[in-house]
Amino acid sequence: MAKTARQDDETRLTARLRERTATKDAPETDPALRSLRKRLKRIQRKRRRLELRKRHAMGKKAKARRQRPSRPRPRPKRPLMCKPHPRQR
Repeated sequence: MAKTARQDDETRLTARLRERTATKDAPETDPALRSLRKRLKRIQRKRRRLELRKRHAMGKKAKARRQRPSRPRPRPKRPLMCKPHPRQR
């Protein structure tokens, strides 16, 4: 519930910010617009902090389970005119 409310706040604030920046002549100097932008950034920071906290709480095992197993890369073919170094045989 809290996550959706936070996302709703974020979308609502972004819409209000877009609307007000389009109608203002000088949006950089408007203090009301500045406070709106600060509120939006605060909500975005909260969301990112929560995501990072959840990711760290999952631990390394969950990260390893989530990632795909990597396939070994095929070795590139050597040109026929070059001899391999004796140590690399």
